[in-house]
Amino acid sequence: MFGIIVLVTLLTYVIPAGTYERVLIDGRSTVVPNSYKTISPTPIGFLDMFKAIPLGFKTAVEIIFVVFAGGIMFGFMEKSKAIENAVGTLVKNLGLGHKHHIIVIMTFIYGLLGIAVGYENNIAMVPIAAVLSLALGGDLILATGISVGAMTIGFGLSPINPYTVGTGHKIAELPLFSGALLRSVLCFMGLCIMALYNVKYFKKISLNPEKSLGRGLDISELTLSRPLQEYRMSGNNWMVISLFIAGLVAIVYGVFNLNWYINELSAVFLVIALLCGLVSKMSATNMSETTLKAVALAAPGAFMVGFATSIKVLMEMGNIGDTISHQLSIWLQDLPLYASAICMSISQGIINFFIPSGSGQALATLPVMLPLGESLGLTRQITILAFQIGDGLSNLVNPTLGGLIAMLSMCRVPIDRWIRFIFPVLISVLFVAFLALIFAVAIHYS
Repeated sequence: MFGIIVLVTLLTYVIPAGTYERVLIDGRSTVVPNSYKTISPTPIGFLDMFKAIPLGFKTAVEIIFVVFAGGIMFGFMEKSKAIENAVGTLVKNLGLGHKHHIIVIMTFIYGLLGIAVGYENNIAMVPIAAVLSLALGGDLILATGISVGAMTIGFGLSPINPYTVGTGHKIAELPLFSGALLRSVLCFMGLCIMALYNVKYFKKISLNPEKSLGRGLDISELTLSRPLQEYRMSGNNWMVISLFIAGLVAIVYGVFNLNWYINELSAVFLVIALLCGLVSKMSATNMSETTLKAVALAAPGAFMVGFATSIKVLMEMGNIGDTISHQLSIWLQDLPLYASAICMSISQGIINFFIPSGSGQALATLPVMLPLGESLGLTRQITILAFQIGDGLSNLVNPTLGGLIAMLSMCRVPIDRWIRFIFPVLISVLFVAFLALIFAVAIHYS
């Protein structure tokens, strides 16, 4: 991550500084097409490179705290033994003979959460996959495939993604979430690939544990502590699980009806943690110790979120993000029709590393890409699909995306091991997505 920070700093000496004019539309800053202009160079100095790090933490403070809040909530649920008993009872009742079915079903459940609920909204669900994976005989890498991989694909290719498709349709003046059939088929196929890959990986490490990418990772307090036959749910466990489910229901309602976002999620997580402590009859000292222990476990991941966000801050300080967007749009102009659609998607994936926000990237690039696409013979729907694919799938390996780093931290998985695991999935899903994009161009998708 620090290497990327140094690289971006050096790029500010190589890439010319430039900017698009922006106007406020419905309170949001939107790029004015054909308004790009170069400005005086703004290279990043040595001290400013390090200054960007605390500024990154300041920018990402909401996501950083939701990592702590989610960790605290999980710490209380783990202390009550509710999650361990729930997972142990589930595996006992379904039977270890259905391990592969459990992996497939859970992959699709997490994918559905990504489709319907959102991305960072599901951060508290990730540790449950860790406990489940270890109970089945898997590792923490498999847990990230079941949860983080499925949620990222589901969210990235969701036909009802409000941040990418919703914002894109608004900018393009198209009916909201139109063209949903093709997007739904593509999303389903992406989740199928993820589920099959998870099963394949599980079979590989079951036959040869030495091939596990999760070797050496900290699994303390995530494993089942006794034989499966001994697991059963107590009344207190049901109360804790009920509080957790009630909290999720409140979050879903708040997200869709009350415009809740990260801070409201953090508040709900903390309320759940407090109520779990009370129903479990923890003493004040026990609750304090549980909180501090949970914060200690969540701290490395929270730190990486702020560290990753500093890369975005450097791009803004150096004024090179708009230059990269402008140059990529120029390169697309002379390409054949089908190649231009695919390269437009690839260019959006590249831009996503510098603007790791779906709605932010839509507002920054689509006012440029939509007219360019029409001049090339691409419908507005195709341009938005290309944007969604490039933005959504590059999130699988985007080190500047705070939500991804936060979720990986909840499973205690370093990003380098995650990329080694998920890269074949990324290539496979991109191949299918590009075929869908070619099909869209062929039928004049509108």
